[in-house]
Amino acid sequence: MHIDPVNILKDHDLKHTKQRVRVLEEIALDTVAISQPELEKKLGKEIDRVTLYRILNTYEDKGILHRIMDMNGTANYAICSSSCTEHHHHDEHVHFNCSNCQKIYCLDVKIPNIKMPPGFTASSINTTAYGICEKCSAGMKAD
Repeated sequence: MHIDPVNILKDHDLKHTKQRVRVLEEIALDTVAISQPELEKKLGKEIDRVTLYRILNTYEDKGILHRIMDMNGTANYAICSSSCTEHHHHDEHVHFNCSNCQKIYCLDVKIPNIKMPPGFTASSINTTAYGICEKCSAGMKAD
């Protein structure tokens, strides 16, 4: 996925610091969601843990990233769709968590409209499917 971190930051009224740009660049390198611990490893000493945590929270608040919890309860992050805003995420799609490689994929599969009971208002809906991803399945067939 090609993104322009500087324009994304400008579009969301954020200063484009070197650290903010690096985080977006790193997240955009892959097609799977990435956890904060994985980002820490990839970024090395460029960004300390607290700064990374703040950047991820800011990006989530501004509608730049969405958070997906993996099967171990670790938060993973992926780039939001262009329709997400500071006040509402529009990433109502299925996430797939591979039980073999542990990667999380954002699938282009929409979540059906769910009618809430009277008095209930959903602010977000998350559906996660668990199983074996395409890459792991192919590797298992080759064995």
